[in-house]
Order: sequence, then structure tokens, then C-alpha cells
Amino acid sequence: MSGEESDRATVPGTQGKSEEGDPGEGKARQRQGLLGGHMGGAQKPRTMSPELQRIAEKARGDRKLRFTSLAHLLTVEALEAAWTALKKRSSAGIDGVTAAEYEQDLRGHLERLHERLRTGQYVAPPVRRSYVPKEGAGLRPIGIPTIEDKIVQAAVARILSAIYEQDFLPCSYGFRPGRSAHDALAALERAIFQGRVSYVLDADIQAFFDELDKGALRMFLEHRVKDRSLLRLIAKWLHAGVVEDGGVFHPETGTPQGGVISPILANVYLHYALDLWAEKVMRRQLRGEFYMTRYADDVVFAFQYRDDAARFAKALRERLGKFGLRLNEAKTRLIGFGRFAAGNAARRNQKPETFDFLGFTHICGVSRKGRFKVLRQTASKRLRRAISRVAAWCREHRHLPVPVQWRYLCSVLRGHYQYYGVTGNFRSLRDFRLQLRRAWRKWLDRRSQRGRMSWERFAAVLLRYPLPAAWLPHSVYRLA
Repeated sequence: MSGEESDRATVPGTQGKSEEGDPGEGKARQRQGLLGGHMGGAQKPRTMSPELQRIAEKARGDRKLRFTSLAHLLTVEALEAAWTALKKRSSAGIDGVTAAEYEQDLRGHLERLHERLRTGQYVAPPVRRSYVPKEGAGLRPIGIPTIEDKIVQAAVARILSAIYEQDFLPCSYGFRPGRSAHDALAALERAIFQGRVSYVLDADIQAFFDELDKGALRMFLEHRVKDRSLLRLIAKWLHAGVVEDGGVFHPETGTPQGGVISPILANVYLHYALDLWAEKVMRRQLRGEFYMTRYADDVVFAFQYRDDAARFAKALRERLGKFGLRLNEAKTRLIGFGRFAAGNAARRNQKPETFDFLGFTHICGVSRKGRFKVLRQTASKRLRRAISRVAAWCREHRHLPVPVQWRYLCSVLRGHYQYYGVTGNFRSLRDFRLQLRRAWRKWLDRRSQRGRMSWERFAAVLLRYPLPAAWLPHSVYRLA
């Protein structure tokens, strides 16, 4: 391995001045206390092999270390560990091989795969293009790799994670070990509630996975990785192409969303293109408090002063443009939000604006004691989409036995509660359960032309097959 210093001249590490002019001290306290969540961003040792633990320790001990020997970590055992962690029910790639078929001769497949990797003969096949419904309207393109590609990508992702988890900032939450969307939501709530926040910039990066610059991504990876074999392997995935409508296309920009390695590559890209720039460069140019919370490519910035927010928004557009990215202007908004924004809006007999983040609408609310609080409710688009999916499932599977339908709907409710069950959102959970119950009765009623599922009979069904009641697994009172 080499201790060669990577080029980071564009990201100075000088602390900014606080509002009172004291260099750095106040802002450092804000970052740790309000943006932190799980301050230990590294993977837990028990989730990594001894080899990856040593890599993580070296990366943590020397922030400028560039690793020259990593490909040898792609052993048969590492590939087997990656296989174990894969979701076996996911769709097959262009070769049509399913996880069940691959598992029939798992050891043999992995040994042959390892040999191709060792000799440099591994060829990354194109991904199969599929589409899933996109929030709002339209469809989101998803790339589906082959089973072998998923295994290799997962193994490489573990290596990259061991290195870059030591570098990622506390403001980053998406697809990181020990961090969740609820950690990001809690950090944002603390920043708004405890900090002097009056304005929020809800930034939406336009088609991030489709437009990121592959050359810039390689440059960012080379800040820490100097192993040419590993870099060539990643380049094969970036240039493998996409199969759609019988043809193979090779986009000049982007990485297929849906690949196992895509989340870590996205985090590396935004770490250098956005996080370090915001924390190290822009923070010192702002006169008031500033907070940032990012989950993958969803990011929210909070400010004390409007002129700071406007200056940052202008600089953000320029910064993203340098790396092939741009803001979705239709979805990017600068709004007044926070305890002071709520008071200003009340004096004008208006309601403060709201914004959506990670499926929740954030609202300036008031506690029973009349104090400011941040309310979070299920975003209306997410709620409508969830109800539509349940209704569609009930329609398509109305002829299944009632116990089978009941078990599935119970799992849907429990999953919905597990994510959206936060303090202040009980009414939305209750409404979702009510709409699910109505959809179930409606399509049970249409199992035959006679329509015999009256509300009275459906009540008897619910007595025998009760649906889980709404509850709040993420209640602040439960955690207290």
C-alpha cells in the first residue's frame, strides 16, 4: 500500500466563523450535536472480515492513504459472503439465471467466477432495463444485473465501504451501515428544533444516477483507491451498457440505478462533489447557522438567514454543474421554516410553508404547551401511492383464500407502520388502515356477481382475521 497523498486542493479544511466571529468553535459543536445521528460512521467490526477491518483501521488512521492492493481481497470466501447477503428473490439479469438455479452448484460457480476475476477475464454483462413507478408521475429506470454481477459488485462494495466509511461526513445517511432514514429525519428535526433555523432549502438533484460524470467518479475513487485492477473492474460496470427493446445502449453518463454497487458509488460521488464542499468551503462563507442532511441524493439544507440561503443556492447550482449535475428547478424550493418562520407567518395571519423529505411532510407545529415543534406526516403522494398499490393487489388477488390475503395485508400494514410510525403521524397511519380495509372489502365483495360481502359480514371476517392496529414504533415517548 502507498501513503501517496491524494489531490484535495479544491476542498480546504479551514473552519468557518461563527455568528459571533469566534472561528470554528460554535460550528463544530453544531455539527456533532445536531447533525450527528450515529457519530460512528464506520461499519461495525463484527460485520467485516479481519482483512476488511485492517483496511478500515488503516483508512481511519491515515486520511490521505491510497490503497494499491485491494483486488486480492476478492477471494472465494468473500464472494460467498457477498452471495449470502444478496436478496435471493430479486429478478434475473439478461442471462435469465435465477438465484435458485445458481445455488445448485454454488461452490463451483464461485470458484470459476473467482478464477475469471483473478486472471482479469471477467466481463461485466449489460444490465437489463426495467421500470418502476416514480413518485409523482412517470417511470423510474432500474438496471438489473446478473446474479454473478451482483455477487462481485457486493464484494467490491464491501471493500469500498470499509475505506470510505472512515471519510464520509456525519451529514450523510443513505445506504450506510448503522444509519437509516429515521436517523436522517431525527438529525434534521434536531437541527430545526434546537438550532436557529428560519429557512430551508429543499434541493432536488435532477436524475442524479443518470447524469453523474463517470470521469469525475473515477477521479473521486482515485483519492483513496490506486489498485488498477479494482478500478478497471468498476469501469467495466460503468461502461457495460443497458439492454432495452432488444438492443444494447451505452450511455455516456450515469450509473444504472439498481446495481448493488450503485449506492456506495453515489455516496463517494456526492461526498466529494457536495458534502465536503458544503461543510469545508461554504460553511465559512455563511454568517449564520447552517445544517445539512443528506440521504443518498435527497438533501435538505437549513439556514438562519435568508441571504445565506440565497447565496448557498446560487453557489450550489454552480458546484453541481462542475460535475455534470443540476437541480430540478420545479422541485427545488427555498422556504421559510422553523420556530422564527412560524412566528413571522402567524403575525401575517398565514401558515408557514411545508416541505417533503424521505416520504414525510414537515410542518411547523405547536405542542400542547404552546411551544414550537416539528410535525411529520406521511406525504400525501406517498399515502395515495400506497393506497393505490394495496387496492391494485386486492383486485388482482381477490380470488385467493381469505387467510392468504389477510396474511399479506397484515405484512403490508406492519411494514407501513414500521416506516411511517413516528410521533405525530398516528392519524395518517389510521387513515391508511381504514383505506386498506375498504379496498379489501370492496374486492372481496366482487369475487362473485352476487356481491355478498356486506359490511356486516365483513365485520365478522375482521373478527376472525383482525388487521394490526396503528402504532408508533418510532415514538419519542416510547424511546424516552
